[in-house]
Amino acid sequence: MLLQRVALGFLSLLIVSFVIFLAVSMLPGDFATAILGRSATPDTVAAFREQLGLNLPWYQRYLMWLGHALTGDFGQSFSSRPVGHIIGPRLLNTLYLAALTALIAVPLAIGLGIIAALYRNRFLDRLLSASSLAAISIPEFFFAYIMMLIFAINLHWFPSLSSIRPSMHLGDQLMRMVLPVLTLTLVILAHMMRNTRAAIISVMSRPFIEMAHLKGESAARVVLRHALPNVVGPIASVVALNLAYLIAGVVVIEVVFVYPGIGQTMVDAVRNRDIPVIQACALIFSITYILLNLIADIISIVSNPRLLHPR
Repeated sequence: MLLQRVALGFLSLLIVSFVIFLAVSMLPGDFATAILGRSATPDTVAAFREQLGLNLPWYQRYLMWLGHALTGDFGQSFSSRPVGHIIGPRLLNTLYLAALTALIAVPLAIGLGIIAALYRNRFLDRLLSASSLAAISIPEFFFAYIMMLIFAINLHWFPSLSSIRPSMHLGDQLMRMVLPVLTLTLVILAHMMRNTRAAIISVMSRPFIEMAHLKGESAARVVLRHALPNVVGPIASVVALNLAYLIAGVVVIEVVFVYPGIGQTMVDAVRNRDIPVIQACALIFSITYILLNLIADIISIVSNPRLLHPR
């Protein structure tokens, strides 16, 4: 079962890499002409296309690109810099932002989900459910601008822009990252909390839960000791999806706060029509989603051995 799931993950990645390459290759316009400008002569454009390998058939370019990508070589960007040198520092910045957000959001969401399940259909549960529903309904960029308006413009507590640099002190970096971390936490908190609550409530009617109640155990002990271990799989799945979003879906947040992450890099690459950078960013996003979902599936299978023996 595990090997089958891993093989399926690799197959998904292969299909996604093909779709990414094909989609970028089908973008309208000639990239060489777009980069060199209208004043470039036909000979110059032809030489540039040959230098980039754009004159080769698409399947040859795909196999070459895939082969180099498997070795970690994403080629040269159209700015004549190695793609790895462009993406590497930005990817670390995004992972930095994602890690800080996850440290706050994941335990907080699971804790609030447990509290909502404990106080099911009571005032606190309704308050948390209504708040989370409202949070899910609000677009992330709106959250970002509200945070900026309140904490940066009106209160002057934090900088409105998050343009961190490696030369900055850790305190300065953290101060500039407060608003994007707070925004991302609000964005993913509600989703994880609601799924945690639903997963716990789904097992509360099971016989072993009723048995625990009959033994006189407190509601909190029943949830933490008996219900929570049985919903590790569903919770791991939703946490994995949200962690993937923190890496692959933060384009809007990085653009709003001018955060130097991989999302901002991809936006710049699309603006400059830098195909190698676009393909590398899209492939990294896909790998993130597939890898984290694979880890979630493995956790689900390990936490529920019955999945190892499907009927």
